[in-house]
Amino acid sequence: MIFISTARNGGRVEYRDNKRYLWVLSVLSPSLPGLAALAYLASGNPWWVLAPLVLYYGIYVAADHLVGTDPNNPPEEVVEAMAADSYYRVLLFLSVPVFWFSFLACAIAAGQAGTPFWAWLGLALVAGVSSGTAITVGHELGHKANRLDQWGAKFANAVSGYGHFCIEHNRGHHVQVATPDDPASARLGESLWRFAAREIPGTARRGWRMERARLARKGLPFWHWRNDILQGYAITLVADLALIAAFGWSMVTFLLIHNAIAWFHLTMANYVEHYGLKRDLRPDGRYGPCEPRHSWNTNHIISNLMLFHLQRHSDHHANPLRPYQALRSFDDLPTLPSGYPGTFLLASMPPLWFRVMDPKVIAWAGGGLDNTNLDPARAAEYRAKWSPAA
Repeated sequence: MIFISTARNGGRVEYRDNKRYLWVLSVLSPSLPGLAALAYLASGNPWWVLAPLVLYYGIYVAADHLVGTDPNNPPEEVVEAMAADSYYRVLLFLSVPVFWFSFLACAIAAGQAGTPFWAWLGLALVAGVSSGTAITVGHELGHKANRLDQWGAKFANAVSGYGHFCIEHNRGHHVQVATPDDPASARLGESLWRFAAREIPGTARRGWRMERARLARKGLPFWHWRNDILQGYAITLVADLALIAAFGWSMVTFLLIHNAIAWFHLTMANYVEHYGLKRDLRPDGRYGPCEPRHSWNTNHIISNLMLFHLQRHSDHHANPLRPYQALRSFDDLPTLPSGYPGTFLLASMPPLWFRVMDPKVIAWAGGGLDNTNLDPARAAEYRAKWSPAA
């Protein structure tokens, strides 16, 4: 597909999206846990349930480094034309039932009598990872203003019971990103595990507070059918109650583990996307605008094709309404050492994460800790280690 536009000087601008049909991988990839669950049910071999994990955190990581990064960037002049192409939007909507398929297939397999405990736990794990990735689609659709996209986002986020995400993300995270005030921006020296304990409840409270304020401005109580958060939770509740009715109360434990893993999977993304980065504080006490340099970027082709370009995160925060297919990457952006699957593995090992990422943050900040989003709990330690005198 070639997109054509006119440059400011009147010249003709052409751009071919070489990934146009490869984006189908973002729709097919979420089906893998569901297919693995069906393979287990058909064959009786419980080892099938682990196949998606081998793919996500083994093959995808290796493929990212073997295939490399993407040199293609759409010119600014064709962004509007790409945004108007409905093909890309259709792919987002097609992926939503695929995520639900994987979740339900894994739940049904886990609900069968005779499923070994380790396989049951594996089904909760792979379903949780998949449902956490569904929030990527909810994220993309949730940035759109029309009602259909907003409902698509609700159904994507409802797979894991994360109905507060769009409210919190759009009105909270995008406003406070890369500042100490944002619970979804990780601080320099803060481990993934400490971040999760701060981010998960912090973003939930922020989402509820913002929706309460939005409804109050309309003269409505929080407990009202027009509450966007409660609408998302209602979808989750209907699906979960149906599974409990079909397979008994043991399904409650499966759903709790599944949801916790899905939420934590989003937390890992939030952790790596802004670790240690801070916007400039102005003399009037306000922070400067969010620029591409305030988000960690990764341009690895394979994982980006699985995540609708979520990893071109720098351009997304600078241009929140820009659709995934038109997001760009540049050489001077703060860059993660791998795509998200590999970076998540690194983040899960804090000593190794700090060893790799802290020097990158310090270099980004020009050697000054005052320019970073530093964890107050480790400020003295980091100043002793990273101050110029040290």
